[in-house]
Amino acid sequence: MAYEKLNLRDQVAVVIGGTSGIGRTLSLGLADAGAHVVASSRRSTEVEATAAEIERLGRRSLKATCDVLDRDSLERLRTAVLSAFGRVDILINCAGRTKKAAALEVSDDDWNAIVETNLTGTFRACQVFGAPMLEQGRGRIINIASLGSFVALFQTAAYCASKAAVVSLTQSLAIEWGPRGVNVNAIAPGVFRTPLNQELLDGTARGREFLIRTPLRRFGQLEELVGVAVFLASEAASFVNGEVIAVDGGFLASGVNR
Repeated sequence: MAYEKLNLRDQVAVVIGGTSGIGRTLSLGLADAGAHVVASSRRSTEVEATAAEIERLGRRSLKATCDVLDRDSLERLRTAVLSAFGRVDILINCAGRTKKAAALEVSDDDWNAIVETNLTGTFRACQVFGAPMLEQGRGRIINIASLGSFVALFQTAAYCASKAAVVSLTQSLAIEWGPRGVNVNAIAPGVFRTPLNQELLDGTARGREFLIRTPLRRFGQLEELVGVAVFLASEAASFVNGEVIAVDGGFLASGVNR
């Protein structure tokens, strides 16, 4: 018999950056667990395609774009979700940006763009969608952290700084909003090959080093993130708040491997 508290039947989820990579996989995973899912991003063609996949699973969705750099677009999305569903139960923040560059060569524009997307964009979405959750007295927010939240990744100073701050943001919101019924947690994925990072991993010394330092000796499969996301979004995680769960094949536990 399935553990009923892991069932997301008829929950309403919004996944920002939910139409490609990790976000798309989590959108479909939540739908498979029973949730109605609004997967949003900047590109309308990807939004429409992901919504169609969600609907093929027998769930409801919306075809609405948003940009975490634009608060008005997030507020329009919130209005559309509340109009269609009456509430929002789950928010996952997956919009992300990175660029590999030596620290001395990082321009102000590149630094600001990465921090604005990964950190400020996450906070902005938490504010916009956290408000109705707090009003209804219940919600689940899941942010996406990184290995770079905890250890340095060579020549990605802006990305690591932004993702370390996402952990602090998650904890801050957890202690402020948890008493009001909104649990805020994060997932720290290990190395999952996605369009965001494939150029840094494929056939590179960096990719080989990641594999050496990951005890399972492989990159993760995106579907391996779904279980943690469903857990954190569900009633099974009702006493989990302010936590960061690493799904990394043992990378953060790794010291000397041979």
